Amino acid sequence: MAGKNKQKVIILLGSPGSGKGTQGELLSEKMNLYYFETSKILEDKFTRKETSGKNWIKIDGKTYHFKKEKELWENGLLCSPPFVTFLVVEKIKELFKAGKSLILSGSPRTLYEGERLIPFLKKFYKRENIEVILLEQSAETSIFRNSHRRICRLMRHPILYTKETARLKKCPIDGSELMKRKGLDNPETIKVRLKEYRERTFPLIELFKKEKLRMKRINGEKPPADVFRDILKALK
Repeated sequence: MAGKNKQKVIILLGSPGSGKGTQGELLSEKMNLYYFETSKILEDKFTRKETSGKNWIKIDGKTYHFKKEKELWENGLLCSPPFVTFLVVEKIKELFKAGKSLILSGSPRTLYEGERLIPFLKKFYKRENIEVILLEQSAETSIFRNSHRRICRLMRHPILYTKETARLKKCPIDGSELMKRKGLDNPETIKVRLKEYRERTFPLIELFKKEKLRMKRINGEKPPADVFRDILKALK
């Protein structure tokens, strides 16, 4: 099933605010890869389902309601793994057929998802074309970055907080209004998200080792340009 054009998959793993979004966009532009951000797919689905008819899906005989999944997401909890896995696999199949190489940010996030997604990716893309980048940072850095983070209203570009960007009102990329993600980036919700990461996402590292995927650890606390340089070096 693997593409003859050597389609690649880069998985970005890291705690909230570790720079997955920033690095994903930089890598996408540099390497001509499709930036697959799971949170954007979920946000888009939640928004569109609120204004459409059917607002639930059935997976393996169980019903998952978009409203309930959105409540989990807004409170810093991970959405139901079968629900996320279904949406992710559905989209990846579409992208593979289109000949796209991928940067995955936000998937997989649980062992359930990883145990189903990694064999699927290996079948389509081949193990040797899959690489994992682990962005490491402290909990304190994660809380600071998330509580100060803003995104733009139009394209959802993440704007890193610095002395130079602190007073920005408009996105320097597309000119739309800068905003905070309601609920998701307040300190208490971030603590919940960090707990979810430690307990449900971090164990994926052992799965990646078991699946014999190449994984590189990168210091995510450096300035974005330095992190990007380190990632490119690791991918060579």
